[in-house]
Amino acid sequence: MAKTISLQRKLLQTSMLGSVVAGVIALILLVGISIYQTMSVQDEIMDEISDMLLISDLTANSGQQVDELSSEFDIEYQLRMNQHVLTQSTQYSFPQDQFITQKDEYSYIWYKKRIWRSYHAKNEDHNMQVQVLQPLHVRFEEMLQSFLGYTAVLLFLWCLQWLITHFSIKRQFQTLHQLSREISEKNAEDLSPIQQKEPELEELQPMIKQLNQLLARLEDALIREQRFTADASHELRSPLSAIQMRLQVLKRKYSDVAPEIKQDLIQIQQDVDRGTRILENLIMLARLDPTQSTQVVMTKVYLPQLIDEVMSALAPFAEQKKIQFHLEIMPSEIRANQELIYICIRNLLDNAIRYAEFGGNIYVHLNSDQQNSILTIEDDGKKLTEQVINRLGERFYRALGTKTQGSGLGLSICKKIIELHHASIQFSPSEYHGLKVQLNFSND
Repeated sequence: MAKTISLQRKLLQTSMLGSVVAGVIALILLVGISIYQTMSVQDEIMDEISDMLLISDLTANSGQQVDELSSEFDIEYQLRMNQHVLTQSTQYSFPQDQFITQKDEYSYIWYKKRIWRSYHAKNEDHNMQVQVLQPLHVRFEEMLQSFLGYTAVLLFLWCLQWLITHFSIKRQFQTLHQLSREISEKNAEDLSPIQQKEPELEELQPMIKQLNQLLARLEDALIREQRFTADASHELRSPLSAIQMRLQVLKRKYSDVAPEIKQDLIQIQQDVDRGTRILENLIMLARLDPTQSTQVVMTKVYLPQLIDEVMSALAPFAEQKKIQFHLEIMPSEIRANQELIYICIRNLLDNAIRYAEFGGNIYVHLNSDQQNSILTIEDDGKKLTEQVINRLGERFYRALGTKTQGSGLGLSICKKIIELHHASIQFSPSEYHGLKVQLNFSND
C-alpha cells in the first residue's frame, strides 16, 4: 500500500523550510558582518588610545580621555620608554614577557584563562612603546545581545508566517474539501455534473472535467442496466409463467398415466421453480443498493415474530428432511425494513435446511441487550474449510462437491440487505460441524 501524505502539510512544510533557510542564512550573514564591524571599531579604538599615549606632549586632558576610553571599553594599556614604565592602566597586570617589542601589529594572546586582543605600537623618535589589550569577550557581549534580539524577532516572524501560511493554505483547500463533499453525496439517484463554486481553481478543472465525464458514463450504464433488468424480468417471467401453466395442464392431463411420466413432470416443475427463484434473486440483487439506505422505509421490527413467520413458511421443507429446530429466542426489537429482513432470515434458514444432514438439527439463537441484537443460525451439516467460508457471500459461489440444488445467490442477497441496514454478518465454522452465521443489529 502506497504511503499517504498530506498535501496541505507538505505545502506548509515547504513554505516554512524555505523561510527558515533564508532566515538562517540572513542571520549568519548578519553575524558575520557584525563581527567584522565590531572587530574593526574596537581595533580603531585601541589604535586611537595607542596614538594618544605615544604623543610626546601628553596633557592631563588627553590622559583623562585615555582613562575614559579604557574604562568604557575595558581596555588595559602600558606605555614604556627605554624599558621603563611611564604610565599604565590601573588594572594592568601582565608580566614583562608579555610585552611585545616587534613592529606595530595586532595579535591574540592567552592570559588568565581568557583570550585577549593585543595591539603593540611604538614611537621610534622617542623610543617609546605601548601595548593595548582588551578581553575578546567584551567585544562580543554587546553583539550577543543584538544577536539574541535579532533571533527573537526572527522566531516571532517565523511563528507569524506559520499562522498566516497555515490559515491561508487551509482556506485555499476549502475548495478541495467542498469538492470531496460533493463527490461523496453522489449516488445512483444523483449523477449530475459537479459544479465548482467560486472562485474556480484552474488546476482542478481537468480533474472535474474527467469526473463529470465518468459520472455521465456511470449514469448511462445505470440506465442501461435498469432497462436490461426490466426487460429481462419481463422477457423471462413470461415464458416461465407459460411453462408453469403448461405443466399444470400436463399434470392434470396425465395424472392417471404411468408414474414415470408423473415423476418427470415433477422434476420439470422443480427445475422451473428453481429457475423462477434464480430470476427473482437476480432481480432483487440488482435492485439492492447499500448506498441508498435512507430511501428504504424503516420501521420497528419484532424479531421473534419475524423468525416464527419464516419458520412457519419453511416448515414443509424442513419436515421433508426431518429437521429439528432448537430455539433460544429473547425478546428483541430493531429498526429495519421488515420485508428485507424477512428475506434475509428466510434465505439463511433455507440455506441451513438445504445443507443440514437428513434428520439433522438447526440451532437458532437470538440474544439482545441495550446496544445490539445478535441472531445466530447454525446447522450440523458438512464441515466447511476456511477457504470456502471466506468465499461465502460471493455471487453464484457454491462449494465444490455440493449436491444440494441452489443458485449461489441467497447469501449474496443477505450480505446486501445487511449492508443496507448498516449491520454486520459473519460466517464461521459451527461447533456442530456445519456453518455458523451471525447477524449483529444495532438497537439504536
